Amino acid sequence: MSKEKQILQLLHEGYSQRRIASTLRVSRNTVAKVAKAASEHSISKDVLETLEDTELNHMLFPEEALIPTLVTPDFAYIHKELLKSGVTLKLLWQEYVDTCRDTGKPPYGYSQYCKLYQDYVAQYKLTMHIQHKPGDKLMVDWAGTSLPLYDKVTGNNCKVYLFVATLPFSMYCYAQACRTMKEEDWINAHTSMYEFFGGVTRILTPDNLKVGIVSNKKYEDPVVNRSYQELADHYHTALLPARVLAPRDKAAVEGSVGNLTSHIIARLRNRKFFDIHSMNKAIRRELERFNDAPFQKKDGSRHSVFLEEKLPFLQPLPRYPYEFAQWKSATVQLNYHIAIDFQNYSVPYEYVRKKVDVRYTKNSIEVYYKGNRICSHKRLYGRRGQYSTLPEHMPVNHQLYSEWDKARFLKWASGIGEATYMVIRKIFDSYRIEEQAYKGCLSLFKLADKYTPERLECACKAALERIPSPRYKNIRLILESGNDQVSKSSGQSFSKPVSDESYALVRGASYYGGGSHEE
Repeated sequence: MSKEKQILQLLHEGYSQRRIASTLRVSRNTVAKVAKAASEHSISKDVLETLEDTELNHMLFPEEALIPTLVTPDFAYIHKELLKSGVTLKLLWQEYVDTCRDTGKPPYGYSQYCKLYQDYVAQYKLTMHIQHKPGDKLMVDWAGTSLPLYDKVTGNNCKVYLFVATLPFSMYCYAQACRTMKEEDWINAHTSMYEFFGGVTRILTPDNLKVGIVSNKKYEDPVVNRSYQELADHYHTALLPARVLAPRDKAAVEGSVGNLTSHIIARLRNRKFFDIHSMNKAIRRELERFNDAPFQKKDGSRHSVFLEEKLPFLQPLPRYPYEFAQWKSATVQLNYHIAIDFQNYSVPYEYVRKKVDVRYTKNSIEVYYKGNRICSHKRLYGRRGQYSTLPEHMPVNHQLYSEWDKARFLKWASGIGEATYMVIRKIFDSYRIEEQAYKGCLSLFKLADKYTPERLECACKAALERIPSPRYKNIRLILESGNDQVSKSSGQSFSKPVSDESYALVRGASYYGGGSHEE
């Protein structure tokens, strides 16, 4: 019954306008307007009972019948078109207005158009289908129920957790058992999920768990875990977490969690699994059965709808899957190294005492300073305390020692000649530890640069003829005096040994203040 008819009935029963407005919860102006129209048209109580609501409205307000009727939008068409990528209510309203103008009929305004459509959605409970389009969203979450994983030796069991993902348009699901809910398992589950779907959606919607979303305040942009953001960037998808305490934002995955709990976890409750791989194989078989099960109220299954309507809209996968990476801050020590998991990696020595960000994966270590990558290393495994040191990271005076060892010195000497090789060999043999010989060998290396390798070979040959174990100083004196060239031109060996004593000066008694002893 219309409000107008109710107002007139109460007026005939003697109610005041103020009381009618209070009883029917309408404004007093509305009651006064109806009372005035009824008095002008003399509608009796008996006539009132026989009139339909529409007839009564036309009798009371005949001028409103002259107003042209607005064109009612085709809501079923709107609902279908909104499923297409890029189609919005604004676009459909503009097309609706153009059609009305062509027929000469008045359209609804945009706000009223949206309101009428929302009423249609609420009436037919179509909210889920309206919000999601093919290739648009992917929702992920953990199942609340865990699975037991048994130890073969002790028979004890530990909890493992079910990761669930749903494509809301087709309701196609993915599930995987993970040992923990920690960051590494969370990221690796996403990588496997994308491989399973064979593509990427435009938006990824997780819950507000700390391994993914650090903070999600009402009036601020969400703060995303750094590794999780890297995964999203790698797969070219946008992270749009659900609102806090708003499960309807990810209703598809919430429903799938319940369905998969009964379909997978309940079916596997009487089986014992001793390793995570065999458990995931069993979960995959049950998952395929779940996705292939036909819908009850429409044609096809989750899998068929995914293949026909969802898969073509997914973005392609990147060339390589994402590799889980962790971040930490470190201070470069005085030895220009940082420590990650008890292994040491060099950093350019200019960054000593600086704080750097370290990104480390299973295979590599990357070091960043103020957002710029300054070096990278292959990750070390095995015994603790190993060093990965790049020569270019060291000061120049450190590089000279780090680049050489006995084998390399001997290889360099053999490239010059046999005599040089023998001198280097004798230098190493004369010291107790190898590192003590490096300084003398490096000095010989500098003589080759200064006097040419050919002259160094001749000097070493001459030194070996007179000195059992020649050193750097002996060979330098030969080169400075030019005796290596004299020996080469004459083809003869030295008549005198080349040593420090060869150049000694003997001072007489008179030099020290004494007299002569000769008579």
